[in-house]
Amino acid sequence: MPQSHHSHSGQFCRHAKGTLEQVVQEAIKQGFTTFGLSEHAPRYRQQDLYPEESDLSPTALHEIYLSFLDEAHRLRAIYSSEITLLIGIETDLITPLDLTGLSALLEAQASRIDYVVGSLHHVHQIPIDFDEPTFLHAVRSCVPSGSDPDTVTEDERIVDLIEAYLDGQFELMRTIRPEVIGHFDLIKLWNPSWSLRTLGKGSIWSKVKRNVKEAVDYGALFELNAAAFRKGWNEAYPSWEILELVVSAKGRLCLSDDSHGPQAVGLNYHKLHDYLRAHDISELWYLSLDDLDSSSSSSVESEDDNTSTTHVRKGKRSGRVRPKKVEGDWWEDRFWKTCLETNKASRV
Repeated sequence: MPQSHHSHSGQFCRHAKGTLEQVVQEAIKQGFTTFGLSEHAPRYRQQDLYPEESDLSPTALHEIYLSFLDEAHRLRAIYSSEITLLIGIETDLITPLDLTGLSALLEAQASRIDYVVGSLHHVHQIPIDFDEPTFLHAVRSCVPSGSDPDTVTEDERIVDLIEAYLDGQFELMRTIRPEVIGHFDLIKLWNPSWSLRTLGKGSIWSKVKRNVKEAVDYGALFELNAAAFRKGWNEAYPSWEILELVVSAKGRLCLSDDSHGPQAVGLNYHKLHDYLRAHDISELWYLSLDDLDSSSSSSVESEDDNTSTTHVRKGKRSGRVRPKKVEGDWWEDRFWKTCLETNKASRV
């Protein structure tokens, strides 16, 4: 304890800072025991590159990710006595090309990619988390099926946007089966007060429940992502209405800082602690490297003193990691005392 399953570095991500080694060193300094390195998956069309990537190409993004794998494995070997490094990839789904390309990459690099963080950053091929004007463009692009574009209301566009996001998330889950579900309700980034339970007269919430059930059924972990706090939220991803649903469905939760450089490692974990304690979250999980058979399909049995559940994983990644429950009362770990005291001292 503690862990993070989601991070980036400026060495391989243009909107992050620092080197991958600096990120790892900071995680060690703060006392992380398991830290996930989850660089972004390549994108496969030139128009899907971000402005800061204007000098790159889809082929270059692919090569950058392979270089990330090289460096991540080098660092794992160097720091193995100090920290467990998980080596992964964070997804996106813009067009079917992304699923095809990701599937091919996962197969080609099966021995080097431990796990997948399943995330969506686009709806109707438009980024939803780049900046607010681009998000509003995504909203305006939405026209519910059978509606007149000239008369459709903004509320109807918003419902269509959220439903499209959830449908994309569901497709990603069913196709890739990511071990970690990344920032489940990122679609609310610019509007944290939105209630997915009440918007859309129940149509949105039914898709939320469908997606949660899918992830629970195949054994994914839902990340509790502290990045929402630095975005101005007063709760983490997922927000409480969804977290409550996940818990009631017996979904399993893990921690992530979604750091974009050494300066953000562990950032706002004190707020994450308070958020979880306020909602009586007593059980946390993490991914553990394992020496299970990596055949074309296998069952992965969770290690839990009280329950034993088996989840079938598809593809050649089967068995590279397994979920384990944090032993004892997670909040009693000395990391949290240091974390809370450090934050208190910084405000004096």
